[in-house]
Amino acid sequence: MFDRLTLLLAWVAAVLFVLAGCMLTYEVIARYFFVRPTIWAAELSQLCLIWGALVGMPWALAARRHIAVDAVTRLCAPIVQRGFEIIAMLVVFAFSVTVTIKGWDIFWESFERGRTTGTMLDLPAWIAELPVAIGFALLAIQAVVEVVGLLRGKEIPKGAHE
Repeated sequence: MFDRLTLLLAWVAAVLFVLAGCMLTYEVIARYFFVRPTIWAAELSQLCLIWGALVGMPWALAARRHIAVDAVTRLCAPIVQRGFEIIAMLVVFAFSVTVTIKGWDIFWESFERGRTTGTMLDLPAWIAELPVAIGFALLAIQAVVEVVGLLRGKEIPKGAHE
């Protein structure tokens, strides 16, 4: 079930990236060809990029599409590689839980105080802060899913660089 959610969020992230690109393209055309800049394109595209990057993290971890330096671990025996992979996932989990807690605190403070972005749109600041807590909570769950899979004998995903 979590795999389906992760894949769905990856597609949501992809759509958000496309939307950001469209908004920025529109802004460039409006600004440089028609001398009519928008007040919304830069800020909304930034929000799309923030949300997209953070909700896409669990899929990137599951697919091993993140940056990994494995030149040394690839030389080790498979059982040692599995041990290193489990340790790496536990570190990802611990870091993600820490960021989730701190991110939630920052979001909640902004939400309670009614903090805004201070831009022309003056959007609530929590809109850009909430995805930190959500994204890293999902990443923590994905790290647990990966550890459980590795303990059950799942093959270590090789990622896209193979």
